[in-house]
Amino acid sequence: MKILTVDDEQIALSSVKRYLRRHGLRNVETCDNGGEAIELMKQKSYDVVLLDLIMPDIDGLEVLKAGKTVRPSTEIIILTSMDDVATAVKAIHLGAYDYLVKPVEGERLFLTIQRAYERKALLSGLPGRASMQGGLQTTEAFSSIITCDLRMKELLSYATVMARSGNSVLITGESGTGKELLAHGIHRAGLNPEGPFTAVNVASITETLFEAQFFGHVRGAFTGASGELAGYFERSNRGTLFLDEIGELPLHHQAKLLRVLEEKSVTRIGSTEPMAVNVRIVSATNGDLDVACRAGKFRLDLLYRLNSVHVHLPPLRERKEDIPLLASHFLGQSSIQYKKTVGGFSSEAMEILLHRDFPGNIRELAQLVDKAVLLCDSDLILPKHLGEERASMAFSIRSPCTFKENEELHLAYVLNQTRGNYRQAAAILGVTVRQIQRKVLQLKHDPKWATFL
Repeated sequence: MKILTVDDEQIALSSVKRYLRRHGLRNVETCDNGGEAIELMKQKSYDVVLLDLIMPDIDGLEVLKAGKTVRPSTEIIILTSMDDVATAVKAIHLGAYDYLVKPVEGERLFLTIQRAYERKALLSGLPGRASMQGGLQTTEAFSSIITCDLRMKELLSYATVMARSGNSVLITGESGTGKELLAHGIHRAGLNPEGPFTAVNVASITETLFEAQFFGHVRGAFTGASGELAGYFERSNRGTLFLDEIGELPLHHQAKLLRVLEEKSVTRIGSTEPMAVNVRIVSATNGDLDVACRAGKFRLDLLYRLNSVHVHLPPLRERKEDIPLLASHFLGQSSIQYKKTVGGFSSEAMEILLHRDFPGNIRELAQLVDKAVLLCDSDLILPKHLGEERASMAFSIRSPCTFKENEELHLAYVLNQTRGNYRQAAAILGVTVRQIQRKVLQLKHDPKWATFL
């Protein structure tokens, strides 16, 4: 990232430059007047400019106007002691990315710079809407992610751009949306695609083994340490460490993880010699870390470190057009596995898939198709192979099916799959057991639904 800082006070220039260098931003230039700033922006392309407003020769607003004219893709952040709403509005109108009033907290400044850089990269890396008529082409790094959804393709284009930045990435989304698959793609599109990729389910690491697993140990470090062990950080050196379910990391271990990210070194248990590590962190969660921070369950400073780039994967119910594509892919895989020839899905079977909400997302779809192929005794997947032979009859009562009927079909299917286990069905549907009981009681009085339950 290339940054220019413009301020007529030398102490401000040196303190900002020193702070940014401590956070790994070393390509920082400075100048102390507006005229020089304009000339520098004409000669060089900067990613982000930090611009003061009150300067003796040319004020910051004139520099902003001239800078956006010669370098429209450069993001300019106003950093000034002038706390004036009208001036702030004018600056934003002229194209400033943000308006920060001094003194600015260091973490806020760093985060604003990162966000501005992300925006520049996104706008520079994505084709315009006019060129999207033929569909965005995903790179080879993300070829394993199957989609025809425009929103997903834009997301993958954004991930491709940000992967090249080397910054840490936080992936959010519901369970089963493909967070680890995206993490693999970010690694392959990143700066060290030939380096190691280490995936760790944080929730599965016991508290007593956390340090040994992540930092490693030397022989004799503790009882049972009969040999040396390289930790996850050491094994991921010059590569990517994927931390799945990062929200499950206990609070007292978060400080230890933060220290490694800040110091870029680890010390094995039983050793006094730190080892430098160059690791790209990609983390994932299906929870809301902002809520966890407010509740005191997750460190805000760690979230800043992990969330340099944020990618949110939409649930399958928001990308319905991908269901036929994904279902066909899984059909092909399972047909090979079970050595069966299945030509595809009947129209009724595909209708069932398209009307499902898939609370388990892509993982649930894959499991459903796999089971259908195993049960298939014909050339096509039929409703009965999806466990919905009876339920599918409800679609023919009238078309299109009402929302209420669709909801009842979903409940009938989930109860069928869980063999009447109300607690498990409630967990899948995201409702209470009592709500399930009340709904079933209502449906049992309706002859149309009684046979399904």
